[in-house]
Amino acid sequence: MRFDIKDTSLASKGKLRVEWADNQMPVLKSIRERFGRERPLAGKKLSCCLHVTTETANLVRTLQEGGADIVLCASNPLSTQDDVAATLVTDYGIPVFAIKGEDRETYYQHLVAAIEHHPDLTQDDGADLVGLLHQQYADTILQNVIGGTEETTTGVIRLKSMERDNALRFPIIAVNESETKHFFDNRYGTGQSTIDGLLRATNVLICGTNFVVCGYGWCGKGLAMRAKGMGANVIVTEVDPIKAIEAVMDGFRVMKLEQAMPFADIIITVTGDLNVVDQAHFTMAKNGLIVANSGHFNDEINIVALESMARSRRTVRDYVVEYVLDDGRRIFLLAEGRLLNLSAAEGHPAVVMDMSFANQALGTEYLVKNAAQLEAKVHVLPREIDLAIAGLKLKSMGIEIDELTPEQIKYLSSWQSGT
Repeated sequence: MRFDIKDTSLASKGKLRVEWADNQMPVLKSIRERFGRERPLAGKKLSCCLHVTTETANLVRTLQEGGADIVLCASNPLSTQDDVAATLVTDYGIPVFAIKGEDRETYYQHLVAAIEHHPDLTQDDGADLVGLLHQQYADTILQNVIGGTEETTTGVIRLKSMERDNALRFPIIAVNESETKHFFDNRYGTGQSTIDGLLRATNVLICGTNFVVCGYGWCGKGLAMRAKGMGANVIVTEVDPIKAIEAVMDGFRVMKLEQAMPFADIIITVTGDLNVVDQAHFTMAKNGLIVANSGHFNDEINIVALESMARSRRTVRDYVVEYVLDDGRRIFLLAEGRLLNLSAAEGHPAVVMDMSFANQALGTEYLVKNAAQLEAKVHVLPREIDLAIAGLKLKSMGIEIDELTPEQIKYLSSWQSGT
């Protein structure tokens, strides 16, 4: 466990990596400078349950500069970068409860440690922190929480379910619903970083493979795009007919997963659902199949079923476990079925997380100012904040765009427009 333990050898490495990421996050840096002047989070305790990466380090630095009293825990047992955790503790004085490869018991001990910070606000990636707050601390610590933010699709789904059941007790800003988040982070970040994780884990040649992407949401779109760009024969599986049509018109083959299994070389799930690759699918798998997941939880692949079918298993590379079935076929599972892009690689590039974490920072500021007026529901950041983040990003890239003239604004707003 890492309970505010200082490790200077790791910290020196981590600090350089955090600085490298910071240089590619100009929007967040500009927010940090403003936060330092205005201190909008002064006096607020903040518990963050996020992937402990270089980009996250720059987010929590920004929140700290805004005056927040912060603790950080991991939102996934395999996504922590230990050198980053060490530098946050040693160089920035931020307690971090996370260590790469922690077991389930330790993971939940760290969640508890973050909750026992008695937060006014939460930041979550997957809703584990908020879920545990509601399940075990509803009559105590939860009472003082004024609001929270949620980073990812899976977490938003869970929180909307809580809202439907009238179980949610404080307002949540669904950062994932901001266009400057899911249009870019989910699509371009997940696409590139998942391929990165696949290559680091396996060193396979992607071109010419039959590459199956399960799910064609924004993450699936990005992954399919990147796999196609590297020469793969991309197949998409879907349950949503509209997304399936979209995949077809984007140039991909669409079929049932059971139809793809006999010739699939690589399968990666990005759905957020349960047992997408199930026992029946494994019975049809091609020898040498590589299967992995880039959704938030490791439930998308039925690992229990795979283990029950295997006569042997062994680790053949870092993050690669070989399962040998009774008939001799081999199936390779990557990163224990957890987020491939964060387990075997470094997660999304900093340049795209710049906008995502700008949403987190400004969403937290928005809650401090407006939580008292917000119902205990899942909310989206106002569009003007989304547009402001996009504007800051364009400015940092040296790009200028046109503005509507008063005449054009009048034309677009009038029902009498036209010929």
